[in-house]
Amino acid sequence: MSDTVSDTRFDEAAFQSLKSEIDAWVRGPGEVWAERIEAEGDVPRALYEELRDLGYMSLAAPRELGGRGIPFTRYLELMEIFSRSHASIRMLAHVNNGTWRAMEPFANDVQREVIKKSVAGDVLVAFTLTEATAGTGADLRSTVRREGDTYYLNGEKHLITFGVKCDYWLLFARLEGTTGQNGTVALLVPNTGLPGAEVIDDSVTMGVRGTDHAILRFTDTPVPVSARLGDEGDGLKVALGGFLLPSRVSVAMSCVGLAERAQELAIHYALKRETFGKKLAERPVIQAYLAENYADIAAARALVFEAARAFENGAPDAGPLSSASKMIAVDMLTRVTDKALQIHGGQGYWHRNPIERVYRDARAQRFEEGTNEIQKTIVARAVLAEAAATAAALKAEAAAGEEAQLEAEVQA
Repeated sequence: MSDTVSDTRFDEAAFQSLKSEIDAWVRGPGEVWAERIEAEGDVPRALYEELRDLGYMSLAAPRELGGRGIPFTRYLELMEIFSRSHASIRMLAHVNNGTWRAMEPFANDVQREVIKKSVAGDVLVAFTLTEATAGTGADLRSTVRREGDTYYLNGEKHLITFGVKCDYWLLFARLEGTTGQNGTVALLVPNTGLPGAEVIDDSVTMGVRGTDHAILRFTDTPVPVSARLGDEGDGLKVALGGFLLPSRVSVAMSCVGLAERAQELAIHYALKRETFGKKLAERPVIQAYLAENYADIAAARALVFEAARAFENGAPDAGPLSSASKMIAVDMLTRVTDKALQIHGGQGYWHRNPIERVYRDARAQRFEEGTNEIQKTIVARAVLAEAAATAAALKAEAAAGEEAQLEAEVQA
């Protein structure tokens, strides 16, 4: 496929053509794949290869990494479309177009070649942070012990998307004996049967069927120090700023796209279904549901783009806006899918209707890239920190004013 974005000027016409192409794929071949995934409970390698060959794995990465250089805010328009498809299809596009962000600023020359293969869709990298006995931040319990040029990795990870079938784990741990973020490390580790590494397939889930998920256990697993991204102490910088911040915005947009699909299905059913001589669409209560959904989706979408622009521009409030956008979008998706299913009545509860799959898939976003509870903590910290900084500045300004006044009186 030819590039759609110029190095110096965005090609709007080509981009709109790409959007139409992806929309047609999602509604056509994408739905065929969705039915196969639901029936077999697995994402076939052939689907991954099709997405790669279409160029859908390399949309957001810069040209120097082999990507198409589509700006983040415009890439989200494509993620919105992918998210109307099966959740496992969205997940493939989301992860492959995002992990490079975490790795590239910290990569050495050898690691950068792996990143290029990831952007090309030739290798799959799984983001490997979450632990069963800790949160997903500075309380990491997986550890590494350095002996010469080798780290020995110990610990357990869980809920690792693509952790079974991936080619590499982008894995986070801490140096033995450290606390807080200063002792954290990021490692790019090949999934090649390393000594002491146990991979447990934990892929049977409520929704997002077909995507593999892993529990990973490491017992003195040797990893060369050269696999480290950045310096010792950079682990959470790699995880949070490089991946989780923009990924939360992307997940928020996936909520918007899936909500749009739920609304589309609800409208179609309301226009078709007739009870007591009236279409559902003529009934005020159904109209109210559809109107509320419309407003909910539009409001969440606007906040997602505000968060995206903040990240793109390096704004100081990009972090809390990222969390806020996901927080609002997942709550919106819960309301929209619930009303969409209600409009379908009992019919919607049956597996044969697409809204059943949408409803199941929607639940995953409520913990993907952090629950709303942690998002609220992040936002609250930022709000309180800003208030404290403002109060301190006002106090300093007042003190300076008093000192100037006193000096003026002395001189008088």
